[in-house]
Amino acid sequence: MNRMNIVITGHVDHGKSTLIGRLLADTNSLPEGKLEAVKSMCAKNARPFEYAFLLDALEDEQKQGITIDSARVFFKSSLREYIIIDAPGHIEFLKNMLTGASRASAAVLLIDAKEGIAENSRRHGLLLSLLGIRQVVVAVNKMDLVNYSKETFDNIVRDYSEYLAGLGITPKHFIPVAAREGDNLKNTSEHMPWYTGETILEALDGFEEDKALHEKPFAMPLQDVYKFTANNDDRRIFAGTVVSGSVSVGDQVTFLPSGKSSRVSSIESFNTPIKYSVSAGEAAGFTLETQIYVKPGEVAVVEGQSDLKTSNLFRANVFWLGNKPFETGKQYKLKLAASKSPVVIEKIEKLIDAQSLDNNDNRTDIKRHEAATVVLRTSNFLAFDTFENNEPLGRFVIIDEYNIAGGGIILESIATETLTKRIYSQQEIELNAYVRKHYPHWECKEISN
Repeated sequence: MNRMNIVITGHVDHGKSTLIGRLLADTNSLPEGKLEAVKSMCAKNARPFEYAFLLDALEDEQKQGITIDSARVFFKSSLREYIIIDAPGHIEFLKNMLTGASRASAAVLLIDAKEGIAENSRRHGLLLSLLGIRQVVVAVNKMDLVNYSKETFDNIVRDYSEYLAGLGITPKHFIPVAAREGDNLKNTSEHMPWYTGETILEALDGFEEDKALHEKPFAMPLQDVYKFTANNDDRRIFAGTVVSGSVSVGDQVTFLPSGKSSRVSSIESFNTPIKYSVSAGEAAGFTLETQIYVKPGEVAVVEGQSDLKTSNLFRANVFWLGNKPFETGKQYKLKLAASKSPVVIEKIEKLIDAQSLDNNDNRTDIKRHEAATVVLRTSNFLAFDTFENNEPLGRFVIIDEYNIAGGGIILESIATETLTKRIYSQQEIELNAYVRKHYPHWECKEISN
């Protein structure tokens, strides 16, 4: 059975955890005794039962009534398996929402019918757009608080559709729901006879799977190389998760960006029958006929099939969540698939306001909760693809001082023939100065940034 990642997002208190909890309860997807245990906990503490408590397991979350981290829930319908990611809605936890959404291929975005379209409703729509998530369902929740008003629902549909259109998103459905009451989650609501569209469960099953990943050229970011020595075992296993295509014993593979190549000798996987090929979504490894040295972070492709880009300059959409601005010229760390590299903003081409979608030019930094189209330059050459062609190899995060501070998607590679300046770390600069001072007879040119 196939599996799909879905992110559930929206402004704080708009009912995301309640929707998921009620859906799991109605479809008997909870672990045995879980529902009764949560109800018992509520009774002992003289608290009204909430379906959100089925997901909000962190003590801080239950005290404050908000989702702090991205909870992952495994769910199965008659069509396929899901990993449902309950992303936090509070503005202070947008970073966690980014982490959750970056793993999803489709989204359900909730809007409170009584409160209406909140500032974060717009931010989350913008973030989904910048992460390239185009399969979106908008659930207008808490319809019971507005007496199941069709007029209220229609007004939200009109206003939010117009906003999302400016982001290039056309929702598959707008669904009026009352998550706590179970209206239009699994079954059609008797309270809203004017709505004849799909339920939430039907909408989830209507999302299209990215089957194209299996049809695309083979690509596997190298996570590590394992060497065994016990019992005269001389295998060197090149391990990772296949993100697209497939590879078989006998295929000639090339590692990018180094360009080193060899032929696959065997497919290796733990505690499974012998395999002769692996495909997209599988975590496995392979041995090679000739031994080559490659570093984790490179991407293995089948020779002659891949059109991956190898560069250190590319255009991207980014969304910034760091406490400090994302500054032109300052060095950060970029993580893409299994690779990491120092990175700087070469140029801010377009800054986007989340509320008005207006463009702000002539800025040299991107502030917290802002989005932009930028040109990024990494110190190392990386193998990647555009997000449109291959999602896992076109989506990245930016790390500032050990914290994930932003993320985005690659729009296009930029030729680097004229790019000669390399980014050096402070340690490299200091080591270079030491060598030049104490070993002047060595050939070593001065470096700086």
